Amino acid sequence: MEPLRAEDDAAEAVSTAAVAAERPRTRRDEIVEAAARYFAEHGYANAGMRDIAEAVGMRGASLYNHFHSKEEILFAIALRMTEDPQQDLLVLDGEGGPVQRLTALVEAHVRRLARYRVEHLVALRELSALTPDHRRVVTDYRKYYQRRIRDVIEAGARMGVFEVRDAHQSAIAVLDLMNGISWWLRDEHDVDQLVGDYVDFTIRGILHHQADS
Repeated sequence: MEPLRAEDDAAEAVSTAAVAAERPRTRRDEIVEAAARYFAEHGYANAGMRDIAEAVGMRGASLYNHFHSKEEILFAIALRMTEDPQQDLLVLDGEGGPVQRLTALVEAHVRRLARYRVEHLVALRELSALTPDHRRVVTDYRKYYQRRIRDVIEAGARMGVFEVRDAHQSAIAVLDLMNGISWWLRDEHDVDQLVGDYVDFTIRGILHHQADS
């Protein structure tokens, strides 16, 4: 896959990811999920292809039919947490003002992190293990996602519904806040409550929105 170089490339990926999200779960998906769990528990550096194959419950030779290296598997994990979430940006083009659209994005983002917590944690922790080209692809997706949030924050600031000094820094703060969930979230947490809390933290806290604005 060629690295993304421009915003138009990432924008096109939104519709591509939306279509991809509808595809049925495959053996490749099972490998990615099992490998993410193994990397999270043992560390990427300590994992071998045989270890991953055993974690999936398949022979090592069969694993090579799907992935040629563990770095390629790590890239697939990182893409799941950077390419697929681009479909969530569709809510920023939906109805409603900046508050409603960012609220919808926060909810979608938090629910995705809750569903793929292990994959997201591995993608954050092991980013430096990717090849430069693969790392650039992941970074470009992340930058585009951040820019889209920044644009909505800027629009809200112009309308007077957000009070921020720097929309770029605020977008970074919003993403850092949400992505930090991966470090401590567990299965027993109430995701619905978490969504409500993080909408409040983002809209009222970072962006200083008043309910009557």
